[in-house]
Amino acid sequence: MAKEITKKIKLQIPAGKATPAPPVGTVLGPAGINLQEFCTKYNDATRDRMGDILPVEISIYEDRSFDFVIKTPPTPFLIKKVTGAKKGSAKGSTETVATLTKAQLKEIAEIKLPDLNAYDVEQAMKIVAGTAKNMGVKVEED
Repeated sequence: MAKEITKKIKLQIPAGKATPAPPVGTVLGPAGINLQEFCTKYNDATRDRMGDILPVEISIYEDRSFDFVIKTPPTPFLIKKVTGAKKGSAKGSTETVATLTKAQLKEIAEIKLPDLNAYDVEQAMKIVAGTAKNMGVKVEED
C-alpha cells in the first residue's frame, strides 16, 4: 500500500549548501523529519549545480520518511546569471538594467521548459521574455 503524504513543503535552497540551520531547520523541524539526512541527500543531489538556487518540493509521509523533487532554478535567477545584472529594475519595464540576446533567451527557456506550462521552446521563450521585461531586462530582436 502507498504511504500517506501528510505534508508538502516548498523551499528554495542554494545547491549543495543545505544545513540544518535556518531557514531549512525552522521549516522542516516541526515536520519531524531527520534534518541531517535531508541536508545530506539534498547536497549530494545538487553538488553538480553549485552556485544556483534550486526550488525543492519535499513530500513528508506519515511515518516521517520523506522524498523530494528538485526543480529548475527560478527564471529571474537565470536571467540575472546570464546577463550579469545584480538585480532587476525597481521601476519594472520602464527602466532597462541589462540586455538579453535571443540565443540567451532560448538557452534559459530550454532550462526552464520542464517546469513551465508550455509545450515547446518558442512558448517557453515568450514566458521567459515576459519575466525579463518585468525585471527591466531588454530582449534584443533579430
